[in-house]
Amino acid sequence: MNLSDKYLFYQTRKQLPVIKKAEGIHMWDHSGKEYIDGCSGAVISNIGYGNKRIAQRIAQQAQETFFAYRIHFENQPAMDLARKLVSLSASHLKKIFYVSGGSEAVESAMKLCLQYYHTKGQGTKYLFVSRKPSYHGCTLGALGITSYSPLEIPFKAAVKANLKIPAPFCYRCAYGMAYPACGLRCAHALEEAILDNGAENIAAFVAEPVGGASTGATVPPEEYFSVIQSICRRYDIMLILDEVMTGFGRTGKLFAYEHWNVRADIVALSKGMASGYYPLGAIMTSDEIVDVILDGGGFAHGHTYAGNPMACAVGEEVLDIILESDLVSNAAVIGDYLKQGLEILQNSHPIIGDVRGLGLLLAIELVKDRQAKTPFASDVSANFMLADAAFNHGLIIYPRKPINGLKGDHLLVAPPLITTEPEADTILERLDTSLTIVEKTLM
Repeated sequence: MNLSDKYLFYQTRKQLPVIKKAEGIHMWDHSGKEYIDGCSGAVISNIGYGNKRIAQRIAQQAQETFFAYRIHFENQPAMDLARKLVSLSASHLKKIFYVSGGSEAVESAMKLCLQYYHTKGQGTKYLFVSRKPSYHGCTLGALGITSYSPLEIPFKAAVKANLKIPAPFCYRCAYGMAYPACGLRCAHALEEAILDNGAENIAAFVAEPVGGASTGATVPPEEYFSVIQSICRRYDIMLILDEVMTGFGRTGKLFAYEHWNVRADIVALSKGMASGYYPLGAIMTSDEIVDVILDGGGFAHGHTYAGNPMACAVGEEVLDIILESDLVSNAAVIGDYLKQGLEILQNSHPIIGDVRGLGLLLAIELVKDRQAKTPFASDVSANFMLADAAFNHGLIIYPRKPINGLKGDHLLVAPPLITTEPEADTILERLDTSLTIVEKTLM
């Protein structure tokens, strides 16, 4: 049954079923058809759907207040959540600034960085370096460090140009090299960009610890962030990590920077922070950065819902559930199990060129020729064909194009962190069936 409202619009005219109910990792549309959410919505629903503790916490907070404006009152949920986040994060990350979503978090990180240097009398440091491809948000500031052509092209005239270096995308290396013989050419490209443009003009390097939607769960080589961090320190450039998708247990660590002991100056958070139950995000940074800005007159930035008490109450309950249910460890264990299952599917489906990822942030890349890594023609949209076939068979996965959004086909497989082995098996079974259908059409 399709009950699409003629008054709504999103990205396309595609007709969608109407959601009726969701519980655990399962969803049901208005007709009663069941789906497994194999990508956690937009890789956000870390604790799954229908959690009764969240409903109880919302009811409890509703007895106090849904809203209090941050310049009039502090609120207990915001303070409690901040205290817990600081206790669980890298030792230098002592300050929290709340926002409502991932794009806001990244843009807030950029503005904090710029104001810090401005306050210190280094206002020429205004450029950011990010990676190609990458995704950091759709607001105009965050879009300026995103590199994913379909999202950029209509807005180029209004977006500030920043610097881009190749992502650590070993499967499709921009230099045509192979690790480790490459000597981490993609990491050293940061120093080249700094020298070409002047360290006095560059504010920060921005990166996701594990590639998200733009590259499809690309995991950098082990030494990558060590090289990046060393370059940033050498030239007095901030390191901003975008943990919007990777944070809160998604990769098998509470924060993905823990895999490589990265010491970031600012970390952007959202998505799994409230697991889709309420809009919430944040940036974390150091006392030193905040002190410079507050001593200089205060942070010239903010949104109406920053530090919203209901959002923070939900965020605190989500964090407690993640920790008490040991969902971080489950993401690591089930992530390994699911990845092995995807690799088995790769052996029997020549359309799968690569399986990659960390924890429960996984992806498959589809190719026309596995040996040559030849992508399908861009107008074929093999990724959307597979996503549609999977949807018809009750599995939701997340399609994108890894060659800067213009070519190639990958799909994120990133179910909620509560996923069990039997549920992972069902995901693999439905994906297997869907791959067979698409291969008959394309191969």
